[in-house]
Amino acid sequence: MLKENLKKVESNVQTACEKSNRDRNEVTLIAVSKTKPVEMLQEIYDAGVRDFGENKVQEIMEKYDRLPYDIKWHMIGHLQRNKVKYIIDKVCMIHSVDSLRLAEEISRQAVSHQLEMPILVEVNIAGEESKFGVRLEAAVQLVEEIAKLPNLNIRGLMTIAPYVDRPEDNREHFRHLRQLAVDINHKNIDNVSMGVLSMGMTGDYMVAIEEGATMVRVGTGIFGIRNYSQKL
Repeated sequence: MLKENLKKVESNVQTACEKSNRDRNEVTLIAVSKTKPVEMLQEIYDAGVRDFGENKVQEIMEKYDRLPYDIKWHMIGHLQRNKVKYIIDKVCMIHSVDSLRLAEEISRQAVSHQLEMPILVEVNIAGEESKFGVRLEAAVQLVEEIAKLPNLNIRGLMTIAPYVDRPEDNREHFRHLRQLAVDINHKNIDNVSMGVLSMGMTGDYMVAIEEGATMVRVGTGIFGIRNYSQKL
């Protein structure tokens, strides 16, 4: 069943790329594996997926040594500063950088571990009170501040769009994030590139791809409904 789900998602990604005249290789599918046991991750890995996204540091820590080492782990959930040290050498990218203080701690840990950490600045594109992320109007200033920190590479932007019944309702939000990336790019800030747009989840990833997403985060569409009581 998992492989059938993955096949359907892959087909949808391909369809969205074709509709928007994009190359399929421009879009990275991140399998969001939060609350799912390692056996399910292994099955999706065996089907060819190498990029996995987790929302919690604890889950990355528990799964990291039990799965193949060529997996690219993406930290996509809200990250507390005191937990950065646990994943700094385990993840390929942190998508959820939404404050200067968090960026400073990631920088400090990256320097300590002598590595460069690719990050995305998380933007609360719809201004929802319940969501993390910097507000649209403050995003450029935050990018400029973070860009000065050592051992961080700002690769682009991330957003979690509102939950909607109609994927089309989020198209405007994806367009706004893409435009923000264009505006930041035009500023030619040192140590900043805007090549990555991490946007779109199970309910709206096809629309996100049509609007320029380079990474889509699909959980339920691949793994099914989350079971928060499931043991890892």
